[in-house]
Amino acid sequence: MRLQIGLRHARPTRSGAVAAFTSITVRPLTAVIPLGRPGILFSRRFVASGLAAYGPPLRGSRIDAVDDGVRGEWVRGPGVERDDAVILYIHGSGYALCSARTHRGLTTRVSAGSGLPVFACDYRLAPRHRFPSAADDVRAAYEWLAGHVGEPGRILLAGDSAGGHLAVDLTLELLREGRVPPAAVALFSPLFDLTFALATARDRMQRDPMISAGRAARLVGLYTRGVDPRSARLRLSVDGVTGFPPALIQAGGREMLATDAVELARALRRAGSDCELDVVPGQMHVFQALPRLIPEAGPAMARACRFLAGHAAPQARVAVVEEAC
Repeated sequence: MRLQIGLRHARPTRSGAVAAFTSITVRPLTAVIPLGRPGILFSRRFVASGLAAYGPPLRGSRIDAVDDGVRGEWVRGPGVERDDAVILYIHGSGYALCSARTHRGLTTRVSAGSGLPVFACDYRLAPRHRFPSAADDVRAAYEWLAGHVGEPGRILLAGDSAGGHLAVDLTLELLREGRVPPAAVALFSPLFDLTFALATARDRMQRDPMISAGRAARLVGLYTRGVDPRSARLRLSVDGVTGFPPALIQAGGREMLATDAVELARALRRAGSDCELDVVPGQMHVFQALPRLIPEAGPAMARACRFLAGHAAPQARVAVVEEAC
């Protein structure tokens, strides 16, 4: 077991400018958008348009919709033909805003860089669907994929933000049941503490450019309403759990979830994971999704793709090129 904390010391001037601009535009906007139906619909369109503009899908990718007891998309980056292993990708954005479609920029790059097909799960969203709807849908997708590839050990997990929380929850539940866990887990800016105590303390120390911790907590509360976020499952308790698979966690140094990433890495180490942690200075939340804006997105994605490919089936072919990521 080891905990690696990777810190890049280059001064990201362009990324700093992006973060500064975001802090005077996006953060004030997120502070005033109502969380009722009109506000949620506006937020969904706003996030989708930003991801499409600054992290569009890779040209030449193949995307096939699935509605077969589970909902989502098969995503294959350019030239990806393998089907002996698969990455289950779990999108984030507060359990309420995004979808497999909004995350095609990320999933096509994960597929192209790792050489593996990706199944992007379309779980039910809050506020219409509350806990444990999303977790149930992710579990159903995992079981469906296990049937598709023949054995759970050929499945790898990846996810961002709230999707990171869902990925860790799924893995812990499988371990508690004595099931074979995924081969590896890669997480971008994962949410760990649903009380948002860690995020609030971090946001006070250094303001998140995108959204305040209080506002993010209220958004996530649309999903967890009526459930104590300190309950064993929502707090991702690792008590009594061993054998967590290898994990890679990446987070931005300017985001409020940076401390979540550090504490999650420590928790996974206690659960037996060979966990690597990269906190990249100057970066925002899920910066890997914005390669047209942020130069550091490509190298971070390339590292995640190498990690996933390296833990896939023995015949895995590492095919990472930074142009694809």
